[in-house]
Amino acid sequence: MLRISEIFYSVQGEGVLTGVPSVFVRTSGCNLRCRWCDTPYASWKPEGDQWTPAAVFEKMASYAPARHAVLTGGEPMLSPGLPELCRLLRAAGWHITIETAGTVAPGGLEFDLASLSPKLSGSVPSEAEAGAAWVARHEATRLQPAVLREWLRAGDFQLKFVVGSRAELGEIQTLLEAVGVAIAPHKVLLMPEGVEPLQLRAAAREVAGWCKETGFRFCDRLHVHLYGNTRGT
Repeated sequence: MLRISEIFYSVQGEGVLTGVPSVFVRTSGCNLRCRWCDTPYASWKPEGDQWTPAAVFEKMASYAPARHAVLTGGEPMLSPGLPELCRLLRAAGWHITIETAGTVAPGGLEFDLASLSPKLSGSVPSEAEAGAAWVARHEATRLQPAVLREWLRAGDFQLKFVVGSRAELGEIQTLLEAVGVAIAPHKVLLMPEGVEPLQLRAAAREVAGWCKETGFRFCDRLHVHLYGNTRGT
């Protein structure tokens, strides 16, 4: 089963497949509590009903002619029904992107692109926001180099970082060294922090400059520019 927050048809707004029409399946439930989370209804206050993998696939198939699936969250790797859903999608010829924080190992999961979003120090919430227990849990588990190493060896990937300060570039470099796998710079994506078009535009030029310095790839949020900070987009 999978606890589903929403299923919708849109264009991929982030990463190497930006602009590709895709069906998004947002599972509900997360093992982290990011300060700037833009989907609190799937993490901080998870909502949604339980679906069978077959029911999810049937709903996805209704969005013809889409054949790109984006399995996201929350943290989709917490859903017991995810491997079966991936098997159904693979058998039907879909391209499968898994959007994950990289804290849960892939196992034998079938996918085409792992969109990995390790959480930097700027993601840590305050005790007033999340409580001391969640702050400690988030800090202790947000970066897991050994798990990320498994993902990088399991298939194609992109490493996507939300950045809000120059200091976080050092954190990224330290993490890449800890993972211990050769990673081409264009596989590392830097995305400005923000959930509104004006916020993103204000930070974009600075982040682009950091990309020019490091060789990393700039990552915009097309769906925010098209639709705003709106659910189901």
